[in-house]
This record gives sequence, C-alpha cells and structure tokens, in this order.
Amino acid sequence: MTGDRDETGRVSRRVTAQMVADAAGVSRSAVSRAFTEGAYLDAEKRLKIQEVATELGYKPNALAAGLQGGRSHLVAIFVGNMRSPYDTAFVRRLVGQLNARSKWPLLIDGGGEQAESAVSEVLRYPLDALILRGGSMAEEIVTRCAKVGIPMISSGRLVMAPGVDNVCCHNAQGMRMATEELLSRGRNRFALISGPQAFFSSGRRRAGLIETLAERDMTLIGEETGDYTVEGGYDAARRLFSNARPDALLCSNDAMAIGALTAAREMGLSVPGDMSVIGFDDIQMASWPTFNLSTVRNPIDASVDRIMELLERRLETPMKPAETVYTDPVLKLRGTH
Repeated sequence: MTGDRDETGRVSRRVTAQMVADAAGVSRSAVSRAFTEGAYLDAEKRLKIQEVATELGYKPNALAAGLQGGRSHLVAIFVGNMRSPYDTAFVRRLVGQLNARSKWPLLIDGGGEQAESAVSEVLRYPLDALILRGGSMAEEIVTRCAKVGIPMISSGRLVMAPGVDNVCCHNAQGMRMATEELLSRGRNRFALISGPQAFFSSGRRRAGLIETLAERDMTLIGEETGDYTVEGGYDAARRLFSNARPDALLCSNDAMAIGALTAAREMGLSVPGDMSVIGFDDIQMASWPTFNLSTVRNPIDASVDRIMELLERRLETPMKPAETVYTDPVLKLRGTH
C-alpha cells in the first residue's frame, strides 16, 4: 500500500488520514483516535492503523491536533531588520527556548511596509502568541493584534497596551554605569554615536548618558547617529572625528563601537590612550582579542527566560493584567576604556 506517486517514484501529495482509513478499512475518526494520546481504541485496531500509516508514510497534522486541544503551538516573532549580531544571538536563543517547549516560531523579518504587510498576513494564522523583538512596529498593527486576542510580549521596547507584556533592559541605567566609569577615570570630553530614533533602546541609552553628564554640568562635545551596524558606526565615527576630539566615546551598541574602533585606528587615535570607547550589548565579537571592547552587557539569557515565564503565564491566564519586567545591565570592562 502506497500513496500516489509521480513518474520519479516520489509521493506526489501528502498522505491524509482518510487515505489511511480507507487502506486500513476503518473510519476516519478511528485514525484520529489511534494517534491521540489517551483516546479509547481497541489495541489491535490501533496497532493495525499505525502499521498502515507507517507503510503509507502518514504523519498526523500537528497543527490540526493542536487546534482541537485549543493550542496551535505557533508563535510569531517580529525580529525587525536584524541590524546587529546581538539581535541574531537573541533570536537564536529565543527560538531554541520556544522549540524546547514544543512551540514553533514564525519569524517575520524586514522593516517598514514590508514588515507591516508580513505581520498582517501572519495574523491570519492561529497563533498562540506574538513576540515583538527589535525595530519599530506601527501602532495600528499593535492595536490590531490586541483586538484579535493574541497574547503579546514585547522585548526590547515598551508597548503600553492592554494584555501586552514587556521585557526590557534598564538601558538608561546601563549607560549611566558606563558614563560614571569614564568620569571616574578623569574623562571630560564626551561624545556619542547613537542609534536610530525609532529604536526604543536608542533613546533610553542616550538619556542615561545625557542625564549623568547634566548632573555634573557637562554636555556632549559631539554626537552622530548610526544604524546599529559596524559600517554605520565606522561612518559615524569618521564624521564625528572630523569635527571633534573626544576623550570618551560611548556607542549605543557594540556593532557601532567596533566600527568606531576601526575608524579611530585608521586616523591614528590610540584607544584607550587618547580616547576611551564603550559599547552596549556585549556581543560575542566584543570579547575577541582584536577588539577587546569594554561594554555594557544586555543579558540575553535572562531576557529570554523572562519572556518564557511571561508567555506561560499569559497562555495560562489570557485576561491577566499586563506585566513589565526589567533585566539588569552589567558593566564589562575590557581593554578600551
């Protein structure tokens, strides 16, 4: 007994439960019960159905089975533009933890209209939850998600909407820690390479620096904006160094800090002799001997653990009040401060 095959001998279409039922001489519902844990079915009939199913190459539709139990186990993750290695590492960890809990992620990449269109399409699927990670997301999409009753968790930016849980790093606190470290070392000419305005983290990290300097009646001597990439940091640093000579440079993420280090070396600036450089995130590249970058760790493991906890609580109690959980940054001093 085999499924329909094309001229190459390959199965040309998916084997269905009805095909198994016809081949085994049983009802369609008997096939369903044979693959449903705890469902009543004569042991001999169950064995026969499973043998026929194996011969035909039949696999139960996990999505349909999940829907019968009220869960699809599908979780959509909005990952923005994946602009930095931090985002890649974060999503890799998040996907691994979802898989370990038998949940299957649908990744949505891109920005602007492309991302909004993709999110609109994915909402047609029976999702268990939607996780927002990085980038910006149109308010109308967030509102639409909330209206259709999909549990939502926002990571890396705060979304204040009913039923939406948030996990976020104390970004301003992390930048304050870095600034105070450099002040304690006598640095007094501060500059910043900030990230895109649409990124929640960019504003909060900038605020942490500006507020800490203001408490000492100090201001920035220069500021440029990058796009959270190594290339963006390099270009921003070249522009910055053509107009100012800071002795302390803070960057809104590690990728841009690595680009700035490269630009500084090309221009003959000694780090940390002439200038201190501190990034944010603590990506794997930051610890490479080539860079040995001092930075602020934005803890991935802790953030993903909190997301998993919030997800489980939200699925257990869909109507519970929204929660916001913060993770603590850690100053990682290496060789560039």
